[in-house]
Amino acid sequence: MTTFHAVVWLDHHQAQILQFDAEHVQAQKVKASSHQTRQHGSAVRSEHEFFAAVCESLAGIPELLVTGAHTVQADFRHYVEKHRPETAKRIVGYETVDHPSENQLVALARQYFLKADRMNGLPTPS
Repeated sequence: MTTFHAVVWLDHHQAQILQFDAEHVQAQKVKASSHQTRQHGSAVRSEHEFFAAVCESLAGIPELLVTGAHTVQADFRHYVEKHRPETAKRIVGYETVDHPSENQLVALARQYFLKADRMNGLPTPS
């Protein structure tokens, strides 16, 4: 399935990625590694590995909406802007949400992208 949009819901332990078009939704989960070491910066290193895996899962999707708690969004945004500028360019927005269901997340993303497309003068799909 070729999709143009995806919505990502993040916390510091997992990411739910939903790619969608007008008729289909494809779900994928990425989990953070649970191994911790005593090395200085281990938690930061683990978070970077997790965020890298999320970015790799988003490769090739032109427009992305990132959702989740404000803190994890800020951490992810900092990571992509510093380490993954090609992914950062494809993120069209960030929305703070709690723990939505998959259906709620897709509905939010569809509304968001419809509004964004209208603001950018793109035709509304019928």
